[in-house]
Amino acid sequence: MIETLLVANRGEIACRVIRTARAMGLRTVAVHSDADAGSRHVREADLAVRIGAAPARESYLDPARILEACRASGAQAVHPGYGFLSENAGFARALREAGLVFVGPSPEAIEALGHKSAAKALAQRLEVPCLPGYQGAAQDDDTLVAHARRIGAPLMVKAAAGGGGRGMRALDDLHDEAALRAAIAAARAEAESSFGDGTLLLERRVLRARHVEVQVFGDAHGGYVHLGERDCSTQRRNQKVLEEAPAPGVSHALRARMGEAAIRLARAVSYVGAGTLEFLLEPDGAFWFLEANTRLQVEHPVTECVTGLDLVEWQLRVARGEPLPLAQDDIRFTGHAIEARLCAEDPYAGFAPQVGPIAAWRMPAGEGVRVDHGLAEAASVPPYYDSMIAKVIARGADREQARARLVAALGGTSVAGLRTNRDWLVRCLRAAAFARPELSTAWLGEALAGWEAPVPDARWLAVAAALRTHRAAAIHGPLARWSSVGRRETPLRLQAGGREHALRVAYGAHGPTCATLADGTCVEVAVLADDGLRAELAVDGLRTAVVATFTGARGWLDAFGLADGVTDATDLPREAGAGAAGGTIVCRMHGQLTRLGVAPGQRVERGAWLLSIEAMKMEHRFESPVAGTVVEVGAAAGTQVAPGRLLVRIEPDPA
Repeated sequence: MIETLLVANRGEIACRVIRTARAMGLRTVAVHSDADAGSRHVREADLAVRIGAAPARESYLDPARILEACRASGAQAVHPGYGFLSENAGFARALREAGLVFVGPSPEAIEALGHKSAAKALAQRLEVPCLPGYQGAAQDDDTLVAHARRIGAPLMVKAAAGGGGRGMRALDDLHDEAALRAAIAAARAEAESSFGDGTLLLERRVLRARHVEVQVFGDAHGGYVHLGERDCSTQRRNQKVLEEAPAPGVSHALRARMGEAAIRLARAVSYVGAGTLEFLLEPDGAFWFLEANTRLQVEHPVTECVTGLDLVEWQLRVARGEPLPLAQDDIRFTGHAIEARLCAEDPYAGFAPQVGPIAAWRMPAGEGVRVDHGLAEAASVPPYYDSMIAKVIARGADREQARARLVAALGGTSVAGLRTNRDWLVRCLRAAAFARPELSTAWLGEALAGWEAPVPDARWLAVAAALRTHRAAAIHGPLARWSSVGRRETPLRLQAGGREHALRVAYGAHGPTCATLADGTCVEVAVLADDGLRAELAVDGLRTAVVATFTGARGWLDAFGLADGVTDATDLPREAGAGAAGGTIVCRMHGQLTRLGVAPGQRVERGAWLLSIEAMKMEHRFESPVAGTVVEVGAAAGTQVAPGRLLVRIEPDPA
């Protein structure tokens, strides 16, 4: 009997599990680190238990602390969510030995499928198609290099444990042995940091294949079903960006073949619960087994949308010893669903994680729209965990309706104060390759090469200037320097989009009426309503609503499809307002400088690797923006760094 469920996770997935558990009449227990004491999942649970300090290894990744929380709260079962301990066989075994239920497969099944090398060996024995590769016990560099040359290019170096794109390196050319050894070292280091296991496997890389995964379920009575497939081909650096169900172009016959292969693997290890088997799918219908995820997936909502089923409810029912609720012939697929991962990151600065308080947020609603998030009313993004802050899902009668709804839903999403990938996600959804669709795991990486950061247009800058002066006048009164007393215009210098913009704001009887840019462009603006966060304006006669925050001279504006920070630099010396330029590399995130590849006096080419920082469980590479000579290094390997810290200064070569 399960009456009390402890959710050993945080954020949106903890809220998601709590929602279904409470609907089933279960008492829920949240766990939290010091960084999450005020989080939404803590408030939504019936009980909450502190499990340690902010770093994950001192809280969410510590099995002993989770077990103690179970004893303290009286929980009989643990749902691990995804990430953290969800695929840790030792944790599942410790729960079983303590007489507790792990809402997931047995530790033996996790060991058999959760470790990529073991899973591939099993798949080969079961005659499930696998790509040529190496997953042997010998892990020294010379052995891996020899097998890499045997397999040939293009090649993928992968962590044997864990997932999420971590510990992976792609190589298109094996002639440079130094580069091959460096890729092996980098993958091993990231795997050890992320999963505590540096074991690697090698695999032939298929360039134009799609990433398609099959959702399976098993029960303790020998029942198995698949719930269809998801297409996860839209990826950046092997990390999923957009996921959808069903996979475009997959026929009923192909779905049945892939589903049968997935169930064959699950049945071989007596799998109980939710699991995902991932495949590469080639244009001719050939598919190759990649790996298994022995947990609930981040993208499970799209499967729920097209099947009408609650996968967490199924997990809990199976964990209670019940048979699967439906047989294979009873499962129906209707419509199409697409999910976007909304992350606190800057897509145009190397996807650097963004941390800190969120000034305000708004999530969308509407026909066919679902949002899974864990944001509290006064939300903040800590530097210790994954950068995903919400999942926005849209369902439609067909793929195009789902895509259009998701574009509109993201347009109605606002996170003020931190950069997110929202506008970049919209760009992905609108890309011709995605819309047609012409998908492969390579399409987004190829498209990104031509994507530059958007520049604020005249309307955006005019609204920023109008709201800045409007709110400043409301706070400081008519004698402030930006008021209309004694003058008919206020000059402003606004910094936004990495540039400085000169404007003049003209006034009428009821506030700012127009803003003129340096090139003479004039935009008429009237502030119709403003509550300090959301404002309604008439911009060149068209009524629109925007989200804007200002704290002193610094603000945030979400308008006309662009969300970005803005600074009033009018009273600052121009030198103080100027951003880093040329060869100055400044840290964009909180993290640890794990590897440093340059020293003062060293000459580098444009695009050369300089250093790597580990932040939010990912390694972020910094490359030289210019060709030149390193004149200063601001931090040593192994040190903690924060946004704004000088990392490397390069003197560019003469033009």
